[in-house]
Amino acid sequence: MLGEQYRASSESSLVCLATQTSVERLNSLPQVSANWHGPMSVAVFAASHEEFVILQYFVTYMRLCFPNIRENVTFHLLTPPDYEKLPRLVSISFNMRGKFDCQYPDRTLKALLKLRSLKSLQWRQRNPYPQNHMRNLARKGCQTKYTFLTDIDIVPSTNSVPLLNQFLKTANCSKNCAYVIPTFEIDVRASFPRSKYGLQRLMKKGLARPFHEKVFIYNQYATNFSKWLSSNTNDTEVSISHIVTNFEFLYEPFYIAIDSAPAHDERFTGYGFTRNSQVYEMHIAGYKFYVLTPVFTGHWGLQRKQARPAWREQQNNVNRRKFDVFKSEIFLRYKNDPRLLLQSKKNQILIK
Repeated sequence: MLGEQYRASSESSLVCLATQTSVERLNSLPQVSANWHGPMSVAVFAASHEEFVILQYFVTYMRLCFPNIRENVTFHLLTPPDYEKLPRLVSISFNMRGKFDCQYPDRTLKALLKLRSLKSLQWRQRNPYPQNHMRNLARKGCQTKYTFLTDIDIVPSTNSVPLLNQFLKTANCSKNCAYVIPTFEIDVRASFPRSKYGLQRLMKKGLARPFHEKVFIYNQYATNFSKWLSSNTNDTEVSISHIVTNFEFLYEPFYIAIDSAPAHDERFTGYGFTRNSQVYEMHIAGYKFYVLTPVFTGHWGLQRKQARPAWREQQNNVNRRKFDVFKSEIFLRYKNDPRLLLQSKKNQILIK
């Protein structure tokens, strides 16, 4: 489904936001669209006929309630290969009366999700979500020079599109550049900060902090948030705060890049090694990561460590084994094995 102004918006913008989601998390899109006034390519996974019907209802609701979604969002649908074997419903009758409230997309989607059968939910539990396939699908939907790839619950800072377009017009980096947009967790009791200064105030109050800081620090650690927070706070233009110099093995920032960047390897499904495998390939391929200011992204909720469900750890272990094969392949592809480079540096030190 094509946004009414998607073509014109893509022609006038240098950057498109590409994101992916399952049906039950689409309620995040209205807030994303409230802050991102530019083209958006959204890939949605519908695991059953019930979810497809829910998707139709909810997309119709969003297009009626939120003009920016109607105008600038293009939706791409992915269904599983055994779609015909899943529970089939010819039609679902659902009374939207009393639930069709543009102020409450969360409630609207929650009501719709009750239409799913137990069989549909059980199928979802048995089959891992195809994250990287979805990311590639969303990326292909963008028609601009640059793509900003995110997850559906990552909310850009206000006024991002004009600021980024202004910066990208004069960006003089080679094609092997990625512009990192720092990501922060925001307490649900707070309002979304309208500026970098507002974000800094929330951090001083303990109502915001770097993404995954308490759960898995290596996820974003190389961004160097301290350096970003102390850099220029001019809200009228985007600039490079600093270059990422301490790349971490499991680093997975949200970034903007020309869409010639390596595709996401679709062997990785479910949880674990899905985004960082692609970022690691960029690192091996010689990409440089530049952290931008004052733009940022936010994720609702201060996350805390808790026991992972069994399915999540199982998927992580499967992907960890796949990653060993993946690393060998990209080292060979780019003729660049960082382990050998590190050993060479150690030998030089010993000789000296």
